[in-house]
Amino acid sequence: MPVYEGPSIDEAISKGLHALGLKKEAVDIEILSDAKKGFLGMGKKDARVSIEPIIVEKNIVTSEAAEEPIKEQFVEEKLEEEVSKPIETTDTPSQLVELNEDEAVKELALYLTNITNDMGVPALVKIQHEASGLIVMNLETSKQGMLIGKHGKILNALQYLAQVFLHRVAKEKLSVVVNVGNYRQKREEVLTRLAQRTAEKVKETGRPVFLEPMPAFERKMIHSALSKDEYIKTHSEGEDPYRYLVVEPAKKYF
Repeated sequence: MPVYEGPSIDEAISKGLHALGLKKEAVDIEILSDAKKGFLGMGKKDARVSIEPIIVEKNIVTSEAAEEPIKEQFVEEKLEEEVSKPIETTDTPSQLVELNEDEAVKELALYLTNITNDMGVPALVKIQHEASGLIVMNLETSKQGMLIGKHGKILNALQYLAQVFLHRVAKEKLSVVVNVGNYRQKREEVLTRLAQRTAEKVKETGRPVFLEPMPAFERKMIHSALSKDEYIKTHSEGEDPYRYLVVEPAKKYF
């Protein structure tokens, strides 16, 4: 560790910075001893400081991190392929059949398993039945981020495919939610805050706000969060999977 001396601490530091060709912000300085004047020239000592350059570790992008955008693009392409393909069940390939709830849900679990395997993001599908009648398909994987995607884009696409699948093969109308980890729970908190902020903006401006496309159950969350606000009304526009929510002022107040 380089040591520099000078008649004062400031001069010792200045001497060291000049020798290193660095600014004060780029070094670590340790004061070893202050200067001593001595008596009649005896015992006089210069100040001593230790100066060492700060080593900044550069953020190295790993090959895995660099591949994330490529992987996500691959996943999106696979989903586009799935949307355009006819849905098949294990019992009757290329033929849509009316299945009871248990049969339809089992077929859906297999369908999601096959899709995630094809994507290169294998997942274990666990089925959960809620008291409300909602079916939750929990995808357990070591690559959660790849199945969620940016802003939940991939997960919402899987959600859309799952709902379309059930509509085609089930006898009765069934509602499904596809979840990864606790993403949906966190998303619900985000949507609640979004609903409140959007309502305030509409009240301040008196103009409608058009939200980003969302799955039906997410739009329903915002509908529900704002349903008791008499100054606000909401409705959906567009076609799935690009259907979006419009939050606007109630005309009688504006």
